[in-house]
Amino acid sequence: MTRFLMVCLGGAFGTGARYLFGGWAQRALGTAFPYGTLIINLVGSFLLAAIMYLSLEVGLIPANARVVLATGVMGGFTTYSTFNYETLKLLQTGSVAIGALNVAGTVVGCLVAGVLGLVVAKALT
Repeated sequence: MTRFLMVCLGGAFGTGARYLFGGWAQRALGTAFPYGTLIINLVGSFLLAAIMYLSLEVGLIPANARVVLATGVMGGFTTYSTFNYETLKLLQTGSVAIGALNVAGTVVGCLVAGVLGLVVAKALT
């Protein structure tokens, strides 16, 4: 239960950071392009890869801290970072076809799900 609460607290921190950083990016860079989301996804992907490596490969980050940082903070900051990490691990282990399927399924699947969500929402209103 303690680990669960720590992940929730980390998620709140990550979500707050995403909100603040996204607002700053809009003010600093404008709204013509979703700079904030792009930067957050890039930073989140970088940080999650570093956290996982430092924890799983080097042992510098203990398991409980890894779960809080990776699942909590990075999960609240961006879920794209998890997609990126999992795809990289598939490619690193030689599962290129499965990695490509994950990319295609995520990108195309999420776009289709978004279109369906709009269609259903419009139909209900």
